[in-house]
Amino acid sequence: MKPLKIQGVIVPLLTPIANDTVDQEGLARLIDFVIEHGVTGLFPLGTTGEGPLFTADERKRVAEWTVKHTAGRVPVIIHTGMITTAETIALTRHARDAGADAAAVVPPYFYTLTEDALFDHFAAVAKAVPDFPIYLYNNPGVTPNALSTRLVVELAGAFANIIGLKDSSGGLATLFASRDLHDGAFNTASGPDGLILAAQAIGVDACVSGNANVVPELVVGIMKAAKAGDLATGRALQARLDQVRVILADGADLSRYKAMCAKRGVPIGDVRAPLRKAVSERIDACWEQLSDILALPI
Repeated sequence: MKPLKIQGVIVPLLTPIANDTVDQEGLARLIDFVIEHGVTGLFPLGTTGEGPLFTADERKRVAEWTVKHTAGRVPVIIHTGMITTAETIALTRHARDAGADAAAVVPPYFYTLTEDALFDHFAAVAKAVPDFPIYLYNNPGVTPNALSTRLVVELAGAFANIIGLKDSSGGLATLFASRDLHDGAFNTASGPDGLILAAQAIGVDACVSGNANVVPELVVGIMKAAKAGDLATGRALQARLDQVRVILADGADLSRYKAMCAKRGVPIGDVRAPLRKAVSERIDACWEQLSDILALPI
């Protein structure tokens, strides 16, 4: 298994849609846009990517297209979490066979599971692809099954191919406790955009930023400042990103993200129902505010 430890900004890619169909050309445009602005990893088909709204076949196509168009420029982590263990294994095997660098797996949703059941689920996935890297994806906002620190440590200790954690819980304790797993090779990534600078202060490797679909240069700037130890610049850029988070609803309205990408010259369509499309007045107001922030130097 090839070692993988991503530093910097990982983008949970939006999924371009045209006529309610996944759009290969739009995906290529978005991939080029974020890579050209300095991101260091791609994470398609997660929450920001509307992954649960697509069929398994659509998710496979997006995974294949992402890997092919990225062409090794940055690592690609495919989100493969599903409600059943069997479906999760199938998508994880497909991600491996498509040439992805890793998969990320959110705990099953809808049903509340015990920690023993969660361990068994992740164990089954890890055993199905023993030579393929897997990230645990803790996101209690979309599933009743949060990953405790104890469970993360136990899973990483039991399976060498569980190599990282993306934590969108809003807390940093588990990420901090995970840094030294696998003799320091465990890859940690924070989820909430409001915690990017704080996570860097405790030694987290990367951030997974939904707003980086729209303002990748700003998020990259925060990470560069943090790595350079320039906390004054980091704080100023984090404050600017916090303004963007308010303007764009911080991912609560994915239609805004997509509309602002189009305003930036990266048309990628709109969201899939039941998500609602933003009205033109809201889009114009958001763009007016966002333009002022983008005009500032980084």
